[in-house]
Amino acid sequence: MHINDIPDAFSATLRIKIIAALVSASKTFNELLEHTQATRGNLSVQLTKLEEWGFISSKKVIEKKKTKSTYTLTPYGLNQFEEYISVLQSVLPTKE
Repeated sequence: MHINDIPDAFSATLRIKIIAALVSASKTFNELLEHTQATRGNLSVQLTKLEEWGFISSKKVIEKKKTKSTYTLTPYGLNQFEEYISVLQSVLPTKE
């Protein structure tokens, strides 16, 4: 990945927050809502985009008559995130 080839997934702060939150573990919609401080609608739209692009996967279950959605970073999403971080590190000045 080069600085000019950064995927759209990293062109919005909210999408970066979502991906970063999922690096350590899967999260429910409500956990991501709390972590990102986004509105429900905006979070839902961004999660859909990330899933369509293959960065995350979702699992929906019915729990107490309510749908519970859990999101997980895919291996592809993790790889892309690591490459994105590497690109950022390559353009940032090093501290000596």
